[in-house]
Amino acid sequence: MRFVIAPDSFKGSASAREVAQAIAEGLKAALPDAVCDLVPMADGGEGTVDALVAATGGRIVSVRVTGPLGEPVDAFFGVLGDGKTAVIEMAAAAGLHLVPPEKRNPMVTTTYGVGELMRAALDAGCRRLIIGIGGSATNDGGAGMAQALGVRLLDEKGDEIGFGGGALERLARLDLSDFDRRIWEAEILVACDVTNPLTGPNGASAVYGPQKGATPEMVRQLDANLRHYAAVLRRDLGVEVETVAGAGAAGGLGAGLLAFCRAQLRRGVELVIHAVRLPERCKSRFGHHGRRAFGFSDEFRQSPARRRASGEALRQTRHCFGGAIEGRGGALPRMGH
Repeated sequence: MRFVIAPDSFKGSASAREVAQAIAEGLKAALPDAVCDLVPMADGGEGTVDALVAATGGRIVSVRVTGPLGEPVDAFFGVLGDGKTAVIEMAAAAGLHLVPPEKRNPMVTTTYGVGELMRAALDAGCRRLIIGIGGSATNDGGAGMAQALGVRLLDEKGDEIGFGGGALERLARLDLSDFDRRIWEAEILVACDVTNPLTGPNGASAVYGPQKGATPEMVRQLDANLRHYAAVLRRDLGVEVETVAGAGAAGGLGAGLLAFCRAQLRRGVELVIHAVRLPERCKSRFGHHGRRAFGFSDEFRQSPARRRASGEALRQTRHCFGGAIEGRGGALPRMGH
């Protein structure tokens, strides 16, 4: 009998790869002849690189990049088994966990290291980039990422502005003379599960700025700066990003990827399902999903529900493993068995 084991991580307890291995060990103990296909999953956030590399037989590449405070940090990206697809977690280069609480200030933090990871992936021969943009410490609209890719962000005197969301106030024009145009030859897919626009009461600064260290006055300034930034992008690139759903993700990195890299924003788990070829691998009778805790939000939003849909399409029997049931757990039977 063949089983497809496609768990998410049990956050705080085990990675998706470890969960898959544990489920497989249990199955083999009960059914020694069981054939287990381990497909670690993720939703585009933390653990996506590890899960996709494990599921496709890829490799991890270590890179030293510029961290959110402008200091060097050790980061990484994954090259999938096809050798042509890279998967990047922006948090590896610009994540909130890289900034001590007392130094959190989105006026100065930068996404420069994210652009460096993208260039490293291009140098490795990848021409398809999957970028997860959760967990950021930044609010610079992806300006730092653009700078790392060769864009010069200039003030009225023609001097380059500095890093961070605070510097965008001085932006007067863009110079793409040295932009790495390999980006336009690549497919850039962004794992984005939020719908926030770039600016306004539901925008990047107002909703996510405070958790990154922004005071109320900083939030107002950052929002005004992103509005100005969007106007420059509109004028110099002919791209409208200010009101696009998801443009406000990761402090506006979604907007920067749209404007400079011609990226596509997609639901994170859908990108992962496609990358690991889950529907093709689910042509078995039994599928096993896993999550640390199941709750009401899982019924309609998280990866178990979407993996359920893959199983239904193939008339597959499904089983869910969870460490706990939270909230309105009574809705969960509709998700599977």
